[in-house]
Amino acid sequence: MNNGFQKITESIFRRHIALPSDHGAWVFLFSPLLIGLFAGGTWTTATTYLVMAALTVFLLRQPVATVVKVYSRRRSRRDLTAAWFWSLCYSLIGLLALAGLLHEGYSYLLVLAIPGLLVFCWHLYLVSKRAERRQLGVEIIGSGVLALSAPAAYWVGVGYPDPLGWLMFALVWLQSAASIVHAYLRLEQRVLAKTPDIPTRLKIGRRALFYTTFNLATVTILAITTRIPIFLPGAYLIQWIETIWGIIHPAVGVKPTVIGLRQLLVSTLFTLAFIITWKI
Repeated sequence: MNNGFQKITESIFRRHIALPSDHGAWVFLFSPLLIGLFAGGTWTTATTYLVMAALTVFLLRQPVATVVKVYSRRRSRRDLTAAWFWSLCYSLIGLLALAGLLHEGYSYLLVLAIPGLLVFCWHLYLVSKRAERRQLGVEIIGSGVLALSAPAAYWVGVGYPDPLGWLMFALVWLQSAASIVHAYLRLEQRVLAKTPDIPTRLKIGRRALFYTTFNLATVTILAITTRIPIFLPGAYLIQWIETIWGIIHPAVGVKPTVIGLRQLLVSTLFTLAFIITWKI
């Protein structure tokens, strides 16, 4: 009997199915969520429901994608039990959290779920076609879906759908997109045979530089015109400086893990700076 129970637990409790394999994706959930929570300023029962819903939806992607991979013959059927188990668990928790939000009167948050559902279906289609990896555009759009947690948390905090939440969504998504493009730049640099000359470095890094410069310029203009807090551009200056540094110092031969950890640090600093300067 013990052996049978052990086999069941081993077939269900598989970390690579229960938790996202791309660990860097966590920051694209927690950064906008924390920004929205602190901007909202209050923690209520509805806030707890929202955090539960955001986490379970984020976690749901891994087991559901595994189910698709199994039926697409990309993974062994031995993973199917665990994939269905975690898919059902996360779905149940998410539905309970959603019911709580509806009970608290936040039905308007369902509007934010529409783009998320569409992008999720698109992602699963790409998974079925073995085409989900190294898709810059898909990752940027996916980060935009996760950025919707910023206005959601903000609206729950203030108690109504303040239009400022949409601006917050755009501001957070701009940073997420720039972060992804910068990470792609560093991964492209790491396979270079040697450090290139300055013109070549600028050519390789022009896209990342455009994203970060556009972000910094846009946020600065918004701050000058009093649309947003005056010191908020300082948060975007962090990624801009990091991209300039990355272009000057290419990541030739650097391990992907090191690149990911460095960008995680930059994203964390951005989140802290955004939260602080938003309140000033």
